[in-house]
Amino acid sequence: MKAFLILEDGTVFAGKSIGSTKEVISEIVFNTSMTGYLEVLTDPSYAGQAVVMTYPLIGNYGITPDMESERPWPDGYIVRELSRMPSNFRCQGTIQDFLLKHDIPGIAGIDTRALTKILREKGTMNGMITTNENYDLEEILPRLKAYTTGNVVDKVTCSHTKVLKGSGKKVALLDLGAKNNIAKSLNQRGCEVTVYPAHTSAEEILASRPDGIMLSNGPGDPKECTDIIREIRKLYDSDVPIFAICLGHQLMALATGADTHKMKYGHRGGNHPVKDLATGRVYISSQNHGYVVDTDTLDPSVAKPAFVNVNDGTNEGLSYVGKNIFTVQFHPEACPGPQDSAYLFDRFISMMEQSTGGNQ
Repeated sequence: MKAFLILEDGTVFAGKSIGSTKEVISEIVFNTSMTGYLEVLTDPSYAGQAVVMTYPLIGNYGITPDMESERPWPDGYIVRELSRMPSNFRCQGTIQDFLLKHDIPGIAGIDTRALTKILREKGTMNGMITTNENYDLEEILPRLKAYTTGNVVDKVTCSHTKVLKGSGKKVALLDLGAKNNIAKSLNQRGCEVTVYPAHTSAEEILASRPDGIMLSNGPGDPKECTDIIREIRKLYDSDVPIFAICLGHQLMALATGADTHKMKYGHRGGNHPVKDLATGRVYISSQNHGYVVDTDTLDPSVAKPAFVNVNDGTNEGLSYVGKNIFTVQFHPEACPGPQDSAYLFDRFISMMEQSTGGNQ
């Protein structure tokens, strides 16, 4: 069946329908990862977006047990070529069947690199995936321009508290759309991890007397999370050690008076170089974000830049003055991507061990 990708600037790509045949409007973003497509599909940070994979062949090892959440989250999936006959000893099915099962529409057979060039030159834009060959551009384009992702954190967060047992430090993980490997990375280091829904009050989290607090990644515009920002400010004031990733990093910045803005096309992939400003060392990182902290709005008595993106100079992390708090924009838990910065979990554990404030 034919399928069409219609961008808000009027550009139309024609290809073949994969997955569900329902019509969807979404924000169109691209990911440059060469592998790890299943982890990308199951990353809650993609809620409200349709993902373009720039690597030309996707699905060659099928669906494996490497999911980062219980289900896929993108509104749509866009690839150059979809492997119809995956081969891998862990393979449990095809992407086509996976998309059908979860009612996610997609399109294959288009020039994804030409599409990516458009998104890089003009910036991220909205688009529609449709199988309707009689589409009406004049009717569709105003709908595309009006689309917003809205507050998607509520859509992806867990519904109830859950605990990963451990014999070490007690970590409270605020689930803003957390990838599984964040809790797993802490749990593998002995931590007992209690995962809380995004709208849990600071009082409830602090009442459990955690040794540390983890703020997770998540989707959407951080400024939409006004209630959560207020609770994070209380966590900041508590003096309990805090480590935050991606959306959590942005929300902590907003909670302490800094600002964020939307990037032209964001960072999504597994090969982004980030420089540790304390050591000068560069790490290759996994990233997935469309917003960034504006360092010009930082109060230097509150926070200082700790990491910077080597490609474009944007902020990749903050160190909070006089606080046991550090935050990063990239994903130290990777999945997919390099494990270069996994040492940050060890830094967090050391911070909890050395802390004498908060609940110590």
